[in-house]
Amino acid sequence: MNTPRIGLRCDAGPRRGVGHLVRCLALGEEFLARGARVELFGTVERVGWAQAQLATRGIPAHPGPDSPAGLVEAAHRHGLDAMVLDSYELDPAGAGALRAAGVVTLAIVDGDTRGQDADLYLDQNFGARTAAPVGRLLAGSRYALLRDSVVTTRPAAPREPTPVGRPRVLAFFGGTDALGAAPVLTRVLLATGHPMELTVVVGRPEVEAELAAVTPRRGQSLRPVPPTDELPALIGAADLVVSAAGTSTWELCCLGAPSALVCVVDNQRESYHRVVEHGLAAGLGELPELAGAGVAGRAARAAAARTLTGLLTSPRRRAALSARAWATVDGRGRARVADAVLDLVQGGDRTPVLNR
Repeated sequence: MNTPRIGLRCDAGPRRGVGHLVRCLALGEEFLARGARVELFGTVERVGWAQAQLATRGIPAHPGPDSPAGLVEAAHRHGLDAMVLDSYELDPAGAGALRAAGVVTLAIVDGDTRGQDADLYLDQNFGARTAAPVGRLLAGSRYALLRDSVVTTRPAAPREPTPVGRPRVLAFFGGTDALGAAPVLTRVLLATGHPMELTVVVGRPEVEAELAAVTPRRGQSLRPVPPTDELPALIGAADLVVSAAGTSTWELCCLGAPSALVCVVDNQRESYHRVVEHGLAAGLGELPELAGAGVAGRAARAAAARTLTGLLTSPRRRAALSARAWATVDGRGRARVADAVLDLVQGGDRTPVLNR
């Protein structure tokens, strides 16, 4: 058949974050590796790192149509065989409109299909129980979408329990840290009083300014760094990683990183609790409580500090998290998703399927 043409419909920005874009890019890399043509449709605003990711991969970007009619028009104008939809904000009717127009449609979701009528639904969250029509759902961490830089850095085995007097700790909270988690968790980490070399990925100038006012204690160091393509290497070098419970959770699992997660937004809550309950990562609680004032806020931060102290002082706890996480995400999820999409594209059945 002719070269498949795949569209990625997602947005990224200082307040939206870059999670949707990162997982779409991972899938885009897989399609590119198979010789497909990949184009992005959406807004990538004021996030230089994210724009560079597109340029590096040679993925052209077009303004993102928001309406169902606009999506269909863009798909036809660019000769798309398939469209990947990854957004909480798009009109849910867009998926059905694309299907009716003969465009294979994959909707990436997080626990809720939002009423979309897609050919395929992908919920990559651990233990996902998304309601979707029979035969159309790709569910669970078996389908986690991971970039080349993560997959190629995956170790051959999980971490061994290794004692360290001054652990290397990495903290990052998405490409933009839209809700300002870094200053909150940096203070909690340093409040443990435990010696550490703390590296914090800083996504916005406002976050950097707030971190500049934080003073490490004796035996502690604090190093802010900008978003970087070297993040998988930083994760691999860290003895402990503190992160938001979003898309990066699956990267941490694939890399076998001993991790402690924070639930930053509501749509992370269900996956956060499942991951913590199954021992893939330690749980530090929810950001609004950790950032809160008064007795409740102090109690939440104290509890998180106790959890972190336990991890910083126990090589065995860290190794146990690493082993369970590493075994859960094998790095081949995007290949499984691409197989499912291309099977539909190459099958030649492009008629609308409304009652499968």
